[in-house]
Amino acid sequence: MDGKQLIAIMAILLSGLFFSCSSDEVPANGTLKVHLTDAPFPTDLVTEANVTINKIEIRKKDDSQGSPFITLSEEVMDFNMLDLTNGVTAGLVDLPIEAGEYDLVRLYVSDAGIKLKDGSEYTLKIPSGAETGIKVFISPALVVKGGLTAELLLDLDVSKSFVLNGDISSPAGIEGFNFTPVIKAANLSTTGRLVGHVKDAEEVPVEGVQVTVKSGEEVYTTTFTDADGNYAVLGVDAGMYTLVFEKEGYQTITTDEAEVFAANKTTVDAQVAAVEITE
Repeated sequence: MDGKQLIAIMAILLSGLFFSCSSDEVPANGTLKVHLTDAPFPTDLVTEANVTINKIEIRKKDDSQGSPFITLSEEVMDFNMLDLTNGVTAGLVDLPIEAGEYDLVRLYVSDAGIKLKDGSEYTLKIPSGAETGIKVFISPALVVKGGLTAELLLDLDVSKSFVLNGDISSPAGIEGFNFTPVIKAANLSTTGRLVGHVKDAEEVPVEGVQVTVKSGEEVYTTTFTDADGNYAVLGVDAGMYTLVFEKEGYQTITTDEAEVFAANKTTVDAQVAAVEITE
């Protein structure tokens, strides 16, 4: 083998080594997506539960370099939370972010209000969300990996966040609402979904069935079936759950335990029988 051949072979080996190192390099940034959804509000009187979000921040866990908070958005966004039920979400953020662990979101809410079906409107006082942000802890922390996408779901519970003053059985009994935001953060890569369909004995979909998801004896969350008899609960921690299906005029159905797996869908259907009314 002459000198030129040896140099050529060495050049090929070195170029292969360089390519291998380059292809194994992990990107410094991943992608973060943040979605907003609502745990349903159980009343026929309310047509809108509105919030305005004008800033979103996220905290990097154990960040020793200055402020650990990163601004994700300063766009003013308006939402009727009653549009975001049964698995419907709204996109808040979709952008590159430094790889690492994130354990807290700050959501700045500038306005909130309720509109009833009779046209009455109530503007709610924001306790601290406009100035200091509503703190939503992420547990376990959300891990963003280089070159991959992490998805975070923020679930605003309207029934607990918009607190009624008065009697909700009629518009005349409503004196107003207080805004006490209750928001849960769920990592969509480590949580699952519960979905299903509820029908009666005639195979007709049943709307307005309250679906209570229980972990042991504790109520984990609730939702309601839509006009097609369907329901969906997003961001459910992996584990075993019992579902209770209830509606006035129908027998209550309790299912056996259903198992929810991370990043997967668990389907639990039910058939409810109408209760016979006797004099």
